[in-house]
Amino acid sequence: GGCAVALWLPNKYMSETLILVVPQRVPEAYVRSTVTTPIEDRLRSLTQQIMSRTRLERIVEDFNLYASERGKRPMEDIVEMMRGRIAVRATKSDSFILSYTSDDPQIAMKVTQRLATLFIDENLQDRTMMAEGTNQFLQSQLEEARARLIEHEKKLESFRRRYSGQLPEQMQSNLQVMQNSQMQVTQIQESVNRDRDRKLVLERQISELQSQSHRVTERPASAPTDGSGVGATPSAQLALAQQQLRLLELRLKPEHPDIVRQRRLIQELEAKVAAEALPQPLTAAGAGEAVADPDLARQIGELKAELLNVDRQIAAKQAEETRIKDTIANYQSRVESVPGLQSELTELMRDYDTLQDQYKGLLRKNEESRIAANLERRSGGEQFRILDPARVPERPFSPNRSFIALCGLLAGLGLAIGLAGSLEFRDRSLRSDQDVMMVLALPVLASIPIITTNAERRRRRQLRLTVSATAATLLVVGGLVAWKLLPWHRVFER
Repeated sequence: GGCAVALWLPNKYMSETLILVVPQRVPEAYVRSTVTTPIEDRLRSLTQQIMSRTRLERIVEDFNLYASERGKRPMEDIVEMMRGRIAVRATKSDSFILSYTSDDPQIAMKVTQRLATLFIDENLQDRTMMAEGTNQFLQSQLEEARARLIEHEKKLESFRRRYSGQLPEQMQSNLQVMQNSQMQVTQIQESVNRDRDRKLVLERQISELQSQSHRVTERPASAPTDGSGVGATPSAQLALAQQQLRLLELRLKPEHPDIVRQRRLIQELEAKVAAEALPQPLTAAGAGEAVADPDLARQIGELKAELLNVDRQIAAKQAEETRIKDTIANYQSRVESVPGLQSELTELMRDYDTLQDQYKGLLRKNEESRIAANLERRSGGEQFRILDPARVPERPFSPNRSFIALCGLLAGLGLAIGLAGSLEFRDRSLRSDQDVMMVLALPVLASIPIITTNAERRRRRQLRLTVSATAATLLVVGGLVAWKLLPWHRVFER
C-alpha cells in the first residue's frame, strides 16, 4: 500500500532563489538612513504585501496556474493554496531564500522569478515611501516649530518694546546714567552757589552805589558808620540787612527766629527807604550833585544788568537741575522695576531657548532626511539583489517516495504483528494437557493425538506452497519498487 501511494502521488518541483540584502552605498557616517527597521521585520512586512490576494491573483492569471482547480473552487481557496506553496526563510542577517513549489518545473522557476522581482521592487518602493514620509513629517514639524518660534519671538519683541529701558541687561547702563546725572546735579548746584555768591556781591555793590546816589546833602559825607550799619543811610542799611538775610538762609531754616527777626528789620528799613523816596524840592546843590554823578548811574545800570543776567543763569540752572532730578527719578524707577521683570523675562527666554533648540534639531534632522530621501530615490540606499537566480529544478522535491515506502513497510509490519497478537490473545482453545490443567485445575486422565488423513496433509502442503509463492512474489515486487524509489543506482554510480 505504501509503494502504491508513493507511485500514485504526483511530483512536486521547488525552485529557489537567494536574495542578498546589499547595504547602502554611501557610509552611514555621511548619510544616515531614515529606514531603521530590522531586515526581519521588513521582510515580514514585504511578505504580507507580496502574498496579498491582489498580487497573487495577478500571478495566477498571468501564468494560468491551477487551471483545473479554478473551475471547481473559489479564488480565495486558490490564493490560499498558492500561499501555502510560497516559502520565505532568512538564512543570515543579510540574505534570505525565496521558493515556490509547483507540479511543473518551468512554472516553478517563472513564478519564483516573478516573486523575486516583486520583492525587489516592493522593497525599493517601500523604502522610498518611508523616506518620503519621514521627510514630509519632519517638514511639517519644522513648519510648526518655525511658526511657534516666530510667535514667541513676537511676544519677546513686544515685551522688550513695552519695557524698553527697564530690562535687566540695561540695568548697568541705567545705573551709569544715574551716576552721571548725579554728578551733573552736583556740578549745577556748585555753579548755582557760585552764581548766588556773585549775586550777593552785585546786590551789595548796587546798594552801596544807590546809597551814594540817594545821599542827601544835609548829611555829611563823613558821618561815622560801623559794621552794623549804624549811622548809614536807610538804603545802605537795607542792603546790608538783605545781605545778612541771605547768609542766614544758607545756614538756617526759614522758620528760625534769627531769620524772622531779620525779615522784620528789612520791612522797617524798606518803609524808611520808601519815605525818603517821596518827592522833595530840589536844591541847587542836589541838582548839581545829580548832574555831577553820571558815572555812578552808569555803574549802577551795568551792575543791575549783570545782576539780571546772573538771575537768569540761576533760573536756567535750577530748571536744568529739576530736569536732571526727574531723569534720575525715572531711571531709579527703572532700576527698581528690574527684579519684577526678571522673572517674566526669564520665563520667556526659557521657552524661547527650548523652542529654538527644538527648531534647530528639527532643521538638522529635516536636512538629513531630505538627503536620505534623495539617496533612496537614486537607488543608493539598501537594496535587494538576486545572488542565485531561480533555476528549473532537475528532480522533484516531493513526494519522498522512499520515506513513504519505508513508512508503508513499517506500518505493514506493525499491523501484521498487531493482528497476530490480537488473534493469539483472542484464541481461547486448549491445545495440550498442560493448558487443561492450568485452566481447569483438574488432572488429565487421557489425551487423544491428532490424526491427519492424506487429504489433510495434501491441503497443508498446498497452503505452504501458496504462501511461499505469494511471499516470493511480494519480495520481488518490493525489491523492484525499492530499486526504483530508493537512490541505490546513484550510490553505485558514485
